[in-house]
Amino acid sequence: MRRRVFRTPRQKVVTSIVVAALVLGLGGYGVARLTTPEDRSCAAGVEKPVGSTECVGVNGDGHAFGIPELAEIAGAIGRENATLKPGEYATVAVLLPMTSTDGGMRVKVLHELQGAYAYQYRANHASNSETPKIRLVLANTGKGNAHWRGTVDRLIAMTGGPDRLRAVSGVATSSTQVRESVAALTGAGIAVVGTTITADDIANSPAAGNRYPGLARVSPTNSDEARALAAYGRVDAAKALLVEDTREGDHYTDTLKAAFSATLKGAPYEPQLFTSPPDPTEEGTTANTFRQITHLICDTRAETIFFAGRHTQLRQFINALGARGCVDRPFTILTGDEGSYLGADEKLDRNALKAKLTVRYAALAHPDAWKPAAGRPVPATGGSVAAYTTFTADIARAAKEPVALADGQAIIAYDAMATAVHAIRQATPQGAQYPEVAAVGTQWPQVKGSLRVQGASGWICLDNYGNPYNKAVPIVELARDGSQRFVQMAWPEGRPPAAACLPPKRG
Repeated sequence: MRRRVFRTPRQKVVTSIVVAALVLGLGGYGVARLTTPEDRSCAAGVEKPVGSTECVGVNGDGHAFGIPELAEIAGAIGRENATLKPGEYATVAVLLPMTSTDGGMRVKVLHELQGAYAYQYRANHASNSETPKIRLVLANTGKGNAHWRGTVDRLIAMTGGPDRLRAVSGVATSSTQVRESVAALTGAGIAVVGTTITADDIANSPAAGNRYPGLARVSPTNSDEARALAAYGRVDAAKALLVEDTREGDHYTDTLKAAFSATLKGAPYEPQLFTSPPDPTEEGTTANTFRQITHLICDTRAETIFFAGRHTQLRQFINALGARGCVDRPFTILTGDEGSYLGADEKLDRNALKAKLTVRYAALAHPDAWKPAAGRPVPATGGSVAAYTTFTADIARAAKEPVALADGQAIIAYDAMATAVHAIRQATPQGAQYPEVAAVGTQWPQVKGSLRVQGASGWICLDNYGNPYNKAVPIVELARDGSQRFVQMAWPEGRPPAAACLPPKRG
């Protein structure tokens, strides 16, 4: 009976229809899965680029780009932004590689965001109700700034309502990607305030012209750092040596070694060369090269070593020099602001600092630079105790625990934000709610004299090309316990600026 029922023509037709429907349904589901775009969004304005697991883009709602260390400060920024009403604010973006895997960069990003938020809060709550209010957004360019193009495009699109983006801060590393980002942003008429970019060729100047219209910086150039170091150290070129990176395309290293070379005219020794990896945050094989270079250094009469390279290689060099054969001879290493990363570098051999080795660097800022101390008077001009005291009150709001200030990153980011807000409000016409986009970057030639920014790192008096004139340069020493000890203030011009702080005519 069962065999007969299932073999009837009718049953065969029904079975065929059911099987066909199942096949078509499953096939359609498979096609739909293949043709429906994968959802790569992370948050509003943020997504994972094709081929990447990083969340990149722009957000001001509290998104931390998957980085736990940034959750607290991103949340604070999001909550502050939520208090702003539509139409009453202008937006400032902080452009940084938020998802960098390098430990030093992770710390830098955190401290810069804390500094930027500290001034955003001041601008909105403690500036005599000046307008417009300030909305702060985080712009992530990804590890090594690899995804800068998409993030910058998004920023350019935010100049209209409701965002009204009027300035970009951060842009904190002197790399090719950052230079291209600055060129794209300023080319679109957006004002840019660099925090820790110090390369001479990511700047406007009398020689190079106005390549980046609307760019300002609150940190001295590498040339100014080198001049300040030279004025501080009074180095004898006959007893000095340059160790330099030959990797191409790093504007920080290129301009630093050019500046150091200029201070070492007449030195008897040719530079000692090394080549860092394409990604200078990687260890590579440079430690082996430094072991050999230390032998050659012992063969010279050098007492002072100028180091032109990034912080990973600087740490490797210090470790190697600490184990040198001529350990009885003292050496002093002088370098640029990348030295500020050493305090948090767990791979630094602290014992190397006990082997008659002194490491000093030109810092961008330091928490003791504008604090009175016995035997170390605060300069009468170039900065003030009052401005730094205001900063310390503001930065206390940026985190539940005290913010680490020794690397200077939070201080300099606070000053960059202060400079951006100053320009935005100066550019806002009377009776208007906010300025035109292009008007903000035209303010830099007037940021001087009595219109200077009273920065926590020192006075910010800009020349006509947006560069700080005779900016205070703290000389910092890496102490034997790895802490960063302020030594004294140095100045590119050899002395503090006059009270008027008006840059002189050049040429």
